[in-house]
Amino acid sequence: MTDLETLDSADQGAIEDEDLAAIREGSLGSDAWRELRRRPLFWICITIIAVLLAMAAFPQLFTSLDPEAQDQRNGLMFPSREHWFGTDLFGRDVYANVIYGARVSIVIAFVVTTFCAIIALIFGSLAGYYGGWIDSIISRITDVWFAIPGVLGSIVMLQMFETRNIATLSLALIVFSWTTMLRLTRSAVLAVKHADYIDSARALGATDFRIIWRHILPNALTPLLVYMAIFFGVVIAAEATLTFIGVGLQKPSISWGLIISDSRARIQTHPYLLLFPGAILSMAVFAFILLGDLLRDAFDPRQR
Repeated sequence: MTDLETLDSADQGAIEDEDLAAIREGSLGSDAWRELRRRPLFWICITIIAVLLAMAAFPQLFTSLDPEAQDQRNGLMFPSREHWFGTDLFGRDVYANVIYGARVSIVIAFVVTTFCAIIALIFGSLAGYYGGWIDSIISRITDVWFAIPGVLGSIVMLQMFETRNIATLSLALIVFSWTTMLRLTRSAVLAVKHADYIDSARALGATDFRIIWRHILPNALTPLLVYMAIFFGVVIAAEATLTFIGVGLQKPSISWGLIISDSRARIQTHPYLLLFPGAILSMAVFAFILLGDLLRDAFDPRQR
């Protein structure tokens, strides 16, 4: 091989490597990441969520006080250097309760979001990929379930349990919250199942399971992931709402909803009992919902 041929081969290899790199860099994921990291709001959301997750996993890092320790001599103290968020009627530190309450709220949101996503992925994929009578049955069941108000259905279901804890509340929210995710998954699968690479995989003898798992779902997950981020915040708000009206968690659990519920009798005289846990709850919901909006805008080229 002459030097010129060697040079041409090397140049061709370099060009191919550059093309491959350009393809990788120009992929939807890399474009979305490039768009997200330029937005200050994205980093604000990530910071808030990281702090919330740290609070849920390691509450001892944020406070050394026992959230259940009572000192009625210091009951209903306004915020001070010793008690940043004040104390409740029984002298329990509100700040410590807010920190430890993050764990329950985050766990419920994680469990509900995960199980709803699993239901959506399984049945949404089956409905979208196979169509026909399978799609008709799944879609009609989804339509009927979608017509049931989620909060009302959860209230009725929770009334059936004598003891309401993380498991029962999560179950009620899962039962009445999976429909939107399933519809999104079904629509995403329908949008990609007739693509050329799907037909090529089918022609090469790939099984239906492999086509769905390896080719369709990875390209149909984007709308589901965006909705999951928003849904996470919605579940946190739903837990607090159900607990506040008296059908959610019960003591001795510690959650933001219980803290806010205990404060309603003293909102006018001791507003800090509602202000601080309410602000943390609102910040958490805001962070997840805004993150979902940012992800949607980043993954949709039409928004850029």
